[in-house]
Parts: sequence; structure tokens; C-alpha cells
Amino acid sequence: MRNKRYVLAGVLALSCLADVAVARAAAGSRAESDGDGAIEISGELKQWHKVTLTLDGPRAGQRDNEPNPFTGYRMVVTFTHESGSPRYAVPGYFAADGRAADTSADRGTKWRAHLSPDKPGTWTGRVSFHAGKNAAVDAAAATNPVEPYDGRSKAFDVAATDKSGRDFRGKGRLQYVGKHHLRFAGSGESFLKAGPDAPETLLAYVDFDNTEGRKSQAPLKTWQPHIRDWRPGDPTWKNGKGKGLIGALNYLAAKGCNAFSFLPYNAGGDGDNVWPFVARNEKLHYDCAKLDQWQIVFDHAQRLGLYLHFKLQETEIDDNRVGHDKKTAAGVPTALDGGDLGVERKLYCRELIARFGHGLALNWNLGEENTQSTEQQLAMAGYLRDIDPYDHPIVVHTFPNAQDQVYPKLLGKRSPLTGASLQNSWSQAHQRTLQWLRRSAEAGKPWVVANDEQNPASDGVPPDPGYQNHSGKAEQGGKPYDLHDIRKLCLWGTLMAGGAGVEYYFGYKLPQNDLVCEDFRSRDRSWDYCRIALRFFEEEKIPFWDMTSADARVGNAMSDNSRYCLAKPGELYLVYLPNGGACELDLGDTPGTFAVGWFNPREGGPLLIGAADRIEGGRRVALGPAPCDPEQDWLVVVRRVN
Repeated sequence: MRNKRYVLAGVLALSCLADVAVARAAAGSRAESDGDGAIEISGELKQWHKVTLTLDGPRAGQRDNEPNPFTGYRMVVTFTHESGSPRYAVPGYFAADGRAADTSADRGTKWRAHLSPDKPGTWTGRVSFHAGKNAAVDAAAATNPVEPYDGRSKAFDVAATDKSGRDFRGKGRLQYVGKHHLRFAGSGESFLKAGPDAPETLLAYVDFDNTEGRKSQAPLKTWQPHIRDWRPGDPTWKNGKGKGLIGALNYLAAKGCNAFSFLPYNAGGDGDNVWPFVARNEKLHYDCAKLDQWQIVFDHAQRLGLYLHFKLQETEIDDNRVGHDKKTAAGVPTALDGGDLGVERKLYCRELIARFGHGLALNWNLGEENTQSTEQQLAMAGYLRDIDPYDHPIVVHTFPNAQDQVYPKLLGKRSPLTGASLQNSWSQAHQRTLQWLRRSAEAGKPWVVANDEQNPASDGVPPDPGYQNHSGKAEQGGKPYDLHDIRKLCLWGTLMAGGAGVEYYFGYKLPQNDLVCEDFRSRDRSWDYCRIALRFFEEEKIPFWDMTSADARVGNAMSDNSRYCLAKPGELYLVYLPNGGACELDLGDTPGTFAVGWFNPREGGPLLIGAADRIEGGRRVALGPAPCDPEQDWLVVVRRVN
């Protein structure tokens, strides 16, 4: 018996030694394939430009589970200016081989974080790299530093920006500043937006890796009509892919638009063809190649001066309420954590912020027609605020008939939300915008309010007359309307309320609708009207950020659609006449001399002179007839003469 015990002990010892040898060999092999901790700084090292820190870190694959590179590692890079301020703690992310947009790599040793530096000078990026279960999404998770990556740092010099014009890199980060309009941190300009709210499936594009169509009514896009808008020198990936979508953005910028929106996740929704994951229901593993390709598109948009409206989810998938079809055919829930702030939702927010948060002009929208509970909305918005180092605006979109129940619970100084993305009848844009501007200000935190979806849902903003032989007419309540009505009551109705601008929704039954649109020229003339409006405010140096609705001064006490007034009392009054005609302006409390000019919202151009180029305040004053076409819409500019 004694000899058997010794023999058994010897066998166990040899077995343990063999296991250790195998483990050491595996560890040695892994150590050889892991990165060495070197840091590379790339990009245009200039103020407001995208600067990328790439760490040569642990080797991983985007489908790995032990550890999962998206949840099991927490990389945060603290970028600090030499003066000590600003200082940004930027979430990092797994980037496969660092060239996945072109290689489709799903494994590698590259880990990244992006900075858009506020000012010139020397910056330092210091890496914190920890591992542990749910390390990326749980601040209380037990973690350990990963050597030799944790604590690595690198300094780099940033020059002044050399960009101008539409390029946001010449303007700086667009920020919420406690007013009804966003403002660029660099140039100090305030922002009005105009562009498409459709298609919500913009990212359902055949040229993106691992993108599949699941519904016949929502096919993948080629963006073929806009390939002609791509220009030599514009970005592509994989030897020429991407020209259609890049060209579509070029077209929007050339037309004078400065915003567009999209869903990064719609699995289970109307389109069911966009998600950032390696597979539709693999919510804890992200597709490095696809997201790098998205990043190429988004970075190009910022250079073009196009604001990114991230609609983070849609109503079909934002929660799992009983009685609603929120599951796939296989019974897999499509909502992230059933609407709660769990691991899936936290990781989704973190990955988007890590990869795209360096963008200078964007907002996070909690979701299109959002139906999460107030608690869920506040939790999600609070998480976005806490982990976004750049404090981008956070807004919410909901059904028109739910606004009066949803929005009041989200108002106030303690709310992380900074604005509302409105859906309502195109003919009620002025009234609804004005309602939430006033109520948010009264609650102590003025919201940035934009009109982003126009009802009726079936028609939205109709195409140009003649496009695909369409009449250009749509219907609301059996009454026809067209692009001119949209211009008058939606575009100018929003701006004259003091709103932040518009995005146009294309309905679900008209040509180039919200699911299938890949030709923005379908609304070519409507983009002209948007450009004319935005240029007016810029060229006439209108201080819209300091102006408020004063409809009562033009006899519109009930804020109907007969006429609008936007005023900086005592200095400047804008009077919009949707249907032309005569109008009086109450200047009874404002003596002095005022110049009067007439702006044509249909054609643009310089101010015209009507019956009188000067009026005297201190009374109600007739503004006189328009210079021509008295039955058309006009904007009267009444400005104090110094």
C-alpha cells in the first residue's frame, strides 16, 4: 500500500508538472502574440481634428468570450492639455488589426481612443487598462491592471486649426450652453440645422461589411443615384466601396443642408437591417470592420459640415412591454435589456461614444418615438452624460400624442436631457416648438427644440412635383398640401418660434420614402428652401439665439398660422407672412426709427424695399405691401436705425 501511494504521488506530480508546462507554453505563446504596449499617435495633429491614440495591446477576437474584448477589458485614455485644462477621460475600444475597414479583420492587438483637442499645445494621453468581468460597463466591477499596458502614456503636439468654411474643424465642438440654440466652442457661432430625417435605414448599405436585408419592403441600399456626387480624393474603403453614400453626403452639403439622421440599431424594427454587432442578436460582440466603415462616413460628414443625429433605437425595439411584438421570430428580445440600463445597453452606449464621440457636431437621441418609462429614459440619458467626455447634447423623440405626458417628467435643471426632437403635424410646427421652448425655460433648463418628423406619418414631406411623375402633393385629413406648405408652416414656422431647425421625414408611402430612400434629389427644391432660410440668418447677421417669439405684436395672440413674429425687443423684429397680405407691428413700447426690408423666402437674395424703407416706432405701424407678389410668403425685417 505504501509503495502504491508513492507511485500515485509520483504520477500526480508528473501530471501537475506537465499541466504547468503546457500552461507556461500557452502563456509564452500568448505573450509572443500580444502587443508590446507601444503607443502610436495618428491623424492631423491640429485643434478640433480627430487625433487617434492606438495601443498595441492584448490579442483578441471580436467573437471571443474569455475574455470578451468588449466587456472584459476597460480601456480609458485620459487626455490632458499641458495647462491642465481641459482634461478628458475618453473610453477606448477594441479595433482588431487597426485596419479592419479595409481588411475585415476580426482579430488583432489594436486598441484605440480618439481625441478632438480644444486648443493647440502639448497634450498627453495616459492609458488605464484593466480586466475583469463586465469591467467596461460596471464601475464597481472587481478589476486588475493589465501589464504592460496600464499606465502607458505618450505626449504629442497639437497645432492651431487651419480649416474654414463649412468644415466643423474650423468651428469647434458644438455645445449646449444653457440656451435654446447650440453654440460652437471655437468660433462662437450659434447653430440652426436643416436636412433629412430620412431614411432611418441610411446605414443599411450594401458596401458595409456584414449588413443584410431581412424584409422585402426594406432592401439594402446602393445609394447608386449619388455615385455621381462622389469626388476624386473623397474617402472609400476596400478598393472603392462607399462612393454612393459618400456622394449622398456630398450632395446634401452642396445643397446647403447641415444635418442628417440615422438609426445605428433597428433589429426587430421597421427596417430590421442595421446593427453594430457581429450578428443581429449578438449584443455583446461588435463588428470592428463595419464600425470602422461607419466611422469613415461620419468623419467625412463632419468635414462637410453635416451634424450627426444618432437616433439610438426606434419604438419597435426600445423596450419589451407586454402586448407589443418586441421579439424576433426565434423569440429573442430585440430591445437592449428590455429597455433597462443593463449590460447590453451600457455597452451599446459606450461603444458608440468610444468610436464616434470625437465628432464635433452630434446629438444622442434616446430613440425614435421612444416608449421607455421615465425612469428608463433618465437612467439611459444619465449614463450617456456620465461616460461621454465631450458632453454632447442628449434629446428624446416621442409620439405627438405622448408629448404632454412624457416631456414634463424630463424637464428641469436636474435632467440630463438638453432638448426635444419633435414629431407633430407639419402645420403645427410653430405651436409645438413654441410650447416646449417656453415650458423648458419655465422649468429652469431651456431646451434646444427641433422639428424632426412631420405627420401625417404616411406622407411626411412630399417629393418635388414631377419627381418620378409624382404630383408633389400629399394629404392630411383629406386636404392636399405640398412643399410650399412645408416651407411656410414647418420650416419657417419652426424658425420663427425660436426653434433650432428642421429635419424632413419622407413618410412611408410616397416615392423615396423613409425605408427605401437612396435619392435625396427627390426633395431637391425643399433643400433649396432650407438653404435660403439658413443663409438669410447668416448673411443678415440675425442674432436668433437672443430672439424670442413675439406673435402678439402682429396680432397673433393665439399663435395660429396667420403670421409670426420673432423679436429682440427694441432692436430687431422679424415678421413672417405665410400668405402675404397686410400686417401691422406693435412698436408702442419702442420709440425710434426702424429700417424695413423684405426678404423673399422662395428665391433668397438681398432685402427688397417695399412701400416705405423707414418707419417710426412708439405706435402700431403698418408695414405696407410687399414689393411684389403680395399673395406669396414674405419675411419683413424691421431693424432699429442707430
